[in-house]
Amino acid sequence: MDMKTSDKPRIPEEENTAAQERGTFVNCSNHPSVKWSAEQRAEAEKYGPVMDLPFPEVPAGADIETVKEMADELVDQILQMNPAAVMCQGEFTLTFAIVRRLMKRDILCLSACAERDIAETVMPDGTTSKQSFFRFTRFRPYE
Repeated sequence: MDMKTSDKPRIPEEENTAAQERGTFVNCSNHPSVKWSAEQRAEAEKYGPVMDLPFPEVPAGADIETVKEMADELVDQILQMNPAAVMCQGEFTLTFAIVRRLMKRDILCLSACAERDIAETVMPDGTTSKQSFFRFTRFRPYE
């Protein structure tokens, strides 16, 4: 059954405006938010709903012009998401290019900080196995 526009629930204008002003938390990384800890998600949601934007693979042979083009495209996508804050983590030159462009627009850019614990096990055949455990601690702004 189709609802007429007049039958749809209405969000009070002040709530709708507040949501638009609040913006989103854009996760531009290769760490999907569905895999985040409850603590990391709660911290991100202080800025708004979390929206994932996968960080692309940057070919090792890519020249700086290619990186600039990739940065421009990603920044355009991020801006369409109405960001209040952006966590940007990935290949260094592209991350730097994206963060620079966003900061010129006064958009808060963040990096996730974590404590890392490593468990090392010597196997019966003499090889060593390492496991890393990451525990989110905070978001740190880019300067």
